Amino acid sequence: MKIAIPLAQGKLTLHFGHCEQFAIIDVNEETKEITSREDLTPPAHEPGVLPRWLHEQGANVIIAGGMGQRAQQLFTQNDIKVIVGASSDEPEEIVSAYLQGTLETGSNICDH
Repeated sequence: MKIAIPLAQGKLTLHFGHCEQFAIIDVNEETKEITSREDLTPPAHEPGVLPRWLHEQGANVIIAGGMGQRAQQLFTQNDIKVIVGASSDEPEEIVSAYLQGTLETGSNICDH
């Protein structure tokens, strides 16, 4: 499993479309352990570009603070599960909480 986390200054940014980089975190699903992390600079943000690009990177899940409904649909169409409402934190902390079933999510902060 590969989990994408949109970053600004090294932590989850609240709106994925304005991120500086994505942390792509490889996870062993059986042991629920992080096996590697790669930070990648995304292409310019245009509608539909990031879901396709992250799919090409092998991402299965994206965890974001906020995301519009259309973007969520595009990720789903690219076989990427969307988790929204996460708080800004270190990518490994977010992924570990997700894997343990303890990730706290609030409201989707993006409504467009």
